Order: sequence, then structure tokens, then C-alpha cells
Amino acid sequence: MVQPSRVRTRKTPVPEARLSTADWEAAALEALAETGLAGVAIEALARRLGVTKGSFYWHFADREALLAAALTHWENNHTGRVIEAAQGVRDPRERLTRLIGQALAGGPSDRIHIALATTKHPLVRETLARVTHRRLAYLESCYVELGQPPREAKRSALLAYATYVGLVHLRLEAPRELPAGETLAAYVEHLVGKLVP
Repeated sequence: MVQPSRVRTRKTPVPEARLSTADWEAAALEALAETGLAGVAIEALARRLGVTKGSFYWHFADREALLAAALTHWENNHTGRVIEAAQGVRDPRERLTRLIGQALAGGPSDRIHIALATTKHPLVRETLARVTHRRLAYLESCYVELGQPPREAKRSALLAYATYVGLVHLRLEAPRELPAGETLAAYVEHLVGKLVP
């Protein structure tokens, strides 16, 4: 028999408790991409998810805890997993070619990246700096594997990453300027020729 003192009572109704922390993190990142950091508000996110604020407190202590978790989610999915997948490609030239192709293809991380870059919140700045450093270091290691000396590899990594950041901005600010369809493959080949010796 279970003693009453050991029975855990739910803070929220069962249907709301079914939301996972990942659901809240994803909603926070979507809101961040759409409206910036101001969109990461507990009440607004609860409305978006169709639950009460009580569901939020089932998973997080406060908004800062949610923001930290959402940023970790973004870093893991859009940096950690990308690097892990790239590591599966043994040839560094092919690896860089694939990364460049992915950068051109874009994705949901673009808007999140822009929102983070324009936010002055200390946790956001710290996360973005760490992610940028990690991405640059990974690119640099790929160029070193290609046989470039460390100083040259660092310059190549900076150029490749600056190209990526520029493409993120162009996709959001002037998407018609970028190639699409059949011309995209030719543009990827052009970029690879410039960025991968």
C-alpha cells in the first residue's frame, strides 16, 4: 500500500502535463524566430501550445530556465548534430562540400540565428559566442585535414563562416537574390570552388 505522504500530486491537469520540456523548448524557439526574445513569454507560449501557465511551471522554474533550455536545444540540434553528421564523412573536402550545401539550403535555424544575433541578453550572447566558436573551430579542423597550415586554415574557416552568415541574412532580407532550383546546384559548385581548395 502506498502511503499518502509519498503520493505525488500534479500541479496541472493531466492533459497539460503531457507536454514535454522539448515541446516548450520548440515553442520558445519558434516564438524567438518569429518575434525575437520578447516572444519568449510564458503566457504567450502557453496560448500557442493551448495550455495554461500551470503547465509551464510543471517543467520550468521560470522564463530564464526555459530560455536556457531552448538555447541548449538549438545548440545541440543546429550545431552538435550537424557536426556529428559531418564527422561521418571521412574525406574533409566532401565534408566541407556538404556543409556548404547545407548552408545554402537554409532552414529553421536561420531566423533563430538572426534573432539571437540581435539580442543583447547575456545568456543569448554567451550561447551565440560559444556556438560561433565551436563552428569556426570545426571548420578550421576540416581545413587543417585538407593540409592547410593552422593560420591559413583559420582564415579559410572565417571566410566560410562569414559566407554562411551572409547567406542567412540574404535568405531573410532578399531571398530573390539567391539562386534556386537548377541554378542552386551550380552556385553550390561555384562556392565550393571558392571555399574548398
